[in-house]
Amino acid sequence: MTPSRAAGPGVTAPPRSRPDADAPGPARVDADVTDADLVARLAARDTGALDLLYARHGRAAFSLARRICVDEGLAEDVVQEVFLVLWRDPERFDRTRGSVISWLLTLVHHKAVDAVRREATRRRHHVPTDEPEADLGSSAVPSADRAALGSVIAEHVRAALRHLPSEQRQALGLAYYGGYTQREVASITGVPIGTVKSRMFTGVAKLRVLLAPVLGTSGLELLGDTW
Repeated sequence: MTPSRAAGPGVTAPPRSRPDADAPGPARVDADVTDADLVARLAARDTGALDLLYARHGRAAFSLARRICVDEGLAEDVVQEVFLVLWRDPERFDRTRGSVISWLLTLVHHKAVDAVRREATRRRHHVPTDEPEADLGSSAVPSADRAALGSVIAEHVRAALRHLPSEQRQALGLAYYGGYTQREVASITGVPIGTVKSRMFTGVAKLRVLLAPVLGTSGLELLGDTW
């Protein structure tokens, strides 16, 4: 997605840049108008409503995308894509299943993970095949060390899962260890898929908080986009 891509007739996409620190925060932007009301106004193609939603939640969306993507430019693309989705299809938001900000951040999380995976695939396809033999040999030990460290991290993840509420632990366990899709998890547990997404998003966020003191920055980076 390019920065200049239009969100629809007569409206431009949210700016492809990190929300400014001096931009109005949620408490300073039309506090009497609820997020759900603004989303409803999007259906009437009210561009001002989109601007207000971005002013309220663009910073939080970018912060989350930046943590997942690491690359700032990639995070900016993710945020722009999420707000374009909101503009083009505001009916996707169901107020009976949660707040606008939780829905937005869940969408940011999934779009960011997808972006990281696409970028990783792109890089794998562009790895040079004519590297000197010495370089290939020198990477063997670091790769083995990385695999061993990954095993240790997996143990910490399993231990941290035990500290999550049962519904979050169940959703994450089925998805990441059972290999089920979110829709399949919803069917198995008998809850709406939106609830599954919310439980997984919250559970992952809590896991990272629990694991940060144990693993540090390097360990969390090894978790990658999976957790």
